[in-house]
Amino acid sequence: MEEGGEHTSLLVKDDASCHGDGSQNLLEANRGSQLKSKRSDWRAPAVILGLECLESMAFNGIATNLVVYIRSVLHGGIASSASTVSLWYGTSFFVPILGATVADTYLGNYKTILISLIMYLLGMVLITVATFIPSTSVLCDMSSCLSSDGTQNLIFFVGLYLTAVGCGGLRSALLPFGADQFSNEHTLDIKKRRNFFSLFYICVIFGVITSGTIIVWVQENVSWAIGYGIATTCIGLALIGFLVGTPIFRQDEPCGSPVKSILQVIVASFRNMSLEVPADSSLLYEIRSNHTQRTKLVHSDDFRFLDKAAVISDLSLASGSCRSSWSLCTVTDVEELKILIRLLPIWVTGIFFGAAISQMHTTFIQQGTVMNTKIGSLSIPPASLYSFEVICVTLWVLVVNKVIVPATRTYFANGAELTQLQRIGIGRFLMILAMAVAALLETKRLQSVQDGEPLSIVWQLPQYFVIAGAECFAVITQLEFFHGQAPDSMKSMLTAFALLTTALGNYLSSAIITFIAGVTRVWQSPGWIPDDLNRGHLDYYYWCLAGLSLANFVVYLYFASKYKLKKVVIS
Repeated sequence: MEEGGEHTSLLVKDDASCHGDGSQNLLEANRGSQLKSKRSDWRAPAVILGLECLESMAFNGIATNLVVYIRSVLHGGIASSASTVSLWYGTSFFVPILGATVADTYLGNYKTILISLIMYLLGMVLITVATFIPSTSVLCDMSSCLSSDGTQNLIFFVGLYLTAVGCGGLRSALLPFGADQFSNEHTLDIKKRRNFFSLFYICVIFGVITSGTIIVWVQENVSWAIGYGIATTCIGLALIGFLVGTPIFRQDEPCGSPVKSILQVIVASFRNMSLEVPADSSLLYEIRSNHTQRTKLVHSDDFRFLDKAAVISDLSLASGSCRSSWSLCTVTDVEELKILIRLLPIWVTGIFFGAAISQMHTTFIQQGTVMNTKIGSLSIPPASLYSFEVICVTLWVLVVNKVIVPATRTYFANGAELTQLQRIGIGRFLMILAMAVAALLETKRLQSVQDGEPLSIVWQLPQYFVIAGAECFAVITQLEFFHGQAPDSMKSMLTAFALLTTALGNYLSSAIITFIAGVTRVWQSPGWIPDDLNRGHLDYYYWCLAGLSLANFVVYLYFASKYKLKKVVIS
C-alpha cells in the first residue's frame, strides 16, 4: 500500500520551501516513533485513573446539591434555580467539544489538562470563598425571597462557570490522554487499554457515589463551606498528582486542525468534480516521506466521490511539489473524513440509547417512590438503588473480562473474541430487555395497588441489573471504539462526541416524556404519566421506549454490519 504510481512520486512533501523545516519535521517523527515503540509505564494510567476519581468527586460535589444551594442560600426562585442549574449542566457537557478541538489542534492533551485543572481549581476556590461570605438577611413570604448579597452571587457564579470550563477541558483530554499511555505495538498494552476504559468509567461512577453520600451529607449537616472545601481539595490533589506524574507520561504533539482538514477535503472534492477517480488507488495522492508522526491510512472504496479530492490533475503535476491543500488532499485526509461519516450513524444510535438509559435517573426513581420502600425495619430511598446499579456495572465488567471474553476465545476456532461493534450491539439489545422488564414490573405494580398490597422496591433490582449490563457493553465499549477509530488529529474530539451522547440522550428523554405525557393527557386524562403514577400507565411509556430501543437496535445492526474498520499503512 505504500508504493504509489509514477505520477504520485512527483508530488511528495519533501520540499522545505513549501512545507517548512524538514529537519524539524524529522525530529518530531523520530520523537513520535519513540513514543509508539516505548512500552507503557503502569504508573501513568494509574495516576490518570486517580485524577478521574478526584475530578468526578469534585464535579458531583458541586452538581448534586447545586439547586438546593442556590435556592436555600442564594435565595433564588424555584424556576430560576432549576434554569440556572440546567444552563450550567449544559455548559459543562458542551465545553468538551471546544476543549477537544483546542487539544487536537493547538495544545495537545497534556497542556489542555494542565490548563483545565488550573481553571478548575481557581473556580472551586472562588466557590468555596463565596460560601464563607455570610448571606445578608432576607425577608421571605410564601411566594418570594429578596436576593442575597450581590458580591457573593458574583464570586459564586464566576467560580461556577470557571469550573464548567475547566471540567469541560478535562473531560475532553483526560480519557484520550490516558488511552495514549499504552503502545499500539504491544499486544499486552492493547489488552490493558481495554481494561483502562472500563476502570475509567468505574472511576467516574465511583466519584458520583462518593460525592452523593459524603460531600452532600457534609454540605447539608455540617457546612456548605466545608463541603465545597472538600471538593476543592480533590481538585487541588488532582493538580498536584498530575504535576508529579509528568515525567512518566507519554506526550504526543497536536496534529493540526481537524475541522480545517475536513473542509479542505470537501472543497477539493467539489473542485475536482470533473476528474475521474482512477481504478488503481495507488495513483491517488499520498505523502511518501515519513517527515511527520501522523499515521497514514489505507484507501477504502466507499464514498468514492470524496476520492476526487486526492485525484492528481495535470495542473497539480505542473505545479510540482508545491500544491494547495484546498485543491488536492492526501488519501489519509480523505479517509479521515470517511471515518467520520461511518461513525455518524453509530453515534446517533448512541443518543437514542442514552435516552433509554437516563430512565434510571428519572422514571425509575419515580416508580420506586410509589412502591413499598420498607425492607424489614429499614426504609430504602429509591434514588439509592443507583448505588446498586454501579455495583452491578463493576460486576459486569469483571464477568465480561474474566469470563465472557475468555469463553469467546475458546468458542471461536481462530481464538478471536467479541469485536467492539458486537459488544456495543449486545448493549443495545440489553437495553430492550431492561425497558421490557421495567414495563412488566410497572404492570405488576399497578395490579398490586388495586389489590391493596404495594409491591416491594426490591422488585426493581432486576431492571437495574440488566441496565447495568447494557451500560457495561455499550457505553464503555463505545468510548473505546471511538478512540480507536479516531484519526490521530481527532482523538480528543471523537472521545468528547462519544461522551456527548449521554447529555444529548438526556435532552431527548426529556423531549420524549414531555411529548408522551402531553399527547396521552389529551387522549385520556390524566394520561400515561400523571403526578399520581397509580392513576397512570408508566408501563405503556416503558413499552414505547422498548419499541424505540428495538428500532434503534435494528438501525445499529444495519450500520454496524456495513462499517469498515480503520486500516493503517504499515511502514
